[in-house]
Amino acid sequence: MNDYELFKTLIYKKSGIDLSAYKEKQMKRRIEALASRRGFNKLADYYRGLDREHRLYDEFLNYITINVSEFFRNPSQWDVLRKEVIPFLLGSKKSIKVWSCACSTGEEPYSLVMAFSEFLRLDEIRVLATDIDEGAIAKARIGVYRENSLKNLPPGLKAKFFSRSGSDYRIADAVKERVDFRRLNLLEDNFPAQCDLIVCRNVLIYFTEDAKQQLYRKFGSALSEDGVLFVGSTEQIILPQKYNFTPMRVFFYKKGKN
Repeated sequence: MNDYELFKTLIYKKSGIDLSAYKEKQMKRRIEALASRRGFNKLADYYRGLDREHRLYDEFLNYITINVSEFFRNPSQWDVLRKEVIPFLLGSKKSIKVWSCACSTGEEPYSLVMAFSEFLRLDEIRVLATDIDEGAIAKARIGVYRENSLKNLPPGLKAKFFSRSGSDYRIADAVKERVDFRRLNLLEDNFPAQCDLIVCRNVLIYFTEDAKQQLYRKFGSALSEDGVLFVGSTEQIILPQKYNFTPMRVFFYKKGKN
């Protein structure tokens, strides 16, 4: 067993994260670069460091789960969500079940609450937000962000839902209370059922084709009939009909046939 194969096995036993599901060349290069920056020339030595030092381990988890986020990331896609997808979903239901399945540090689920607040009272909105990285979830629960992450906010939302916290911005408690944060491993854990909207953006790009196909099937099973999957700007689904999806708009897929 080579150095990287052994490292993958040990990480899986420790964290439940299956590095085999990620594109190997890309992930191996990222991990080796991080190990080298921390003074480890061999992955076996790096793993011993991770196992010994909580700080190193937390850094590793944050690094491999690619926690890069901002509010209303790719604004044109959020415009489609607000102008077309949410009205479609609410056309036949008074309340809907929303899942942000790789929520990182919280910008995405909080954006969802703010987007739905144009159509519903805050106390009518509930978003399930999950991530594999407990450190990211902890930051999301605190809800304090750098000004740069707010740059794509639609007009008026900064004043309505944020307050200054030194040089940063704190999300309003009224928004935080509408999000339920939990840890979930997309490849290993059961998915919630009967979701009307699943948001999985800028995550699948890092997975192998086999892992992506597995996740598309699980997303299809987790969606309600006519539920919608919202993916990232580089993650269009090839042959969506294979997974019982119908393209609705670019990056939006409805469960079932038209």
